Amino acid sequence: MSTTTSQQTTDSRNTAPTRPGRPLEFLSFTLGQEEYGIDIQKVQELRGYDAVTRIANAPEYIKGVVNLRGIIVPIIDMRIKFRLGTPSYDQFTVVIVLNIAGRVVGMVVDSVSDVITLSAEQIKPAPEMGSVLDTDYLIGLGTLDERMLILVDIDRLMSSDEMGLVEKIAA
Repeated sequence: MSTTTSQQTTDSRNTAPTRPGRPLEFLSFTLGQEEYGIDIQKVQELRGYDAVTRIANAPEYIKGVVNLRGIIVPIIDMRIKFRLGTPSYDQFTVVIVLNIAGRVVGMVVDSVSDVITLSAEQIKPAPEMGSVLDTDYLIGLGTLDERMLILVDIDRLMSSDEMGLVEKIAA
């Protein structure tokens, strides 16, 4: 008599979210020439880019802070964080205000496109790149027709040791 069991791995890195039959929604945005996506449920609001108050000795990718209705919000420029060149700020530059584990954080991107609904079959694991590229913060690659989105695990990115903006999220 043989039995088969389904095993779940405890290491969730680089695995696409698996909720069979339940599509997932991502806010798509651009950084340089690439299109990215984050879980729409983490997005609190979208704002135009305004001047920030710089913080001394902060890493370059932390542009500073803003006062958002009485809440001091750190602003991270994802173009600098992902080493995509020198950012420029124009009328299309957007701050995506996120609520992650009860902490409000702003993320500067070149532009916001739309909300994309992807099924589990449309999300492929991020390719392993060894030490050349850190893919720990990627959910995977989403495909919709001719579009490919780099899906960012924003919880993991913002709670990383390097960023330290949000307390570690219990696994």
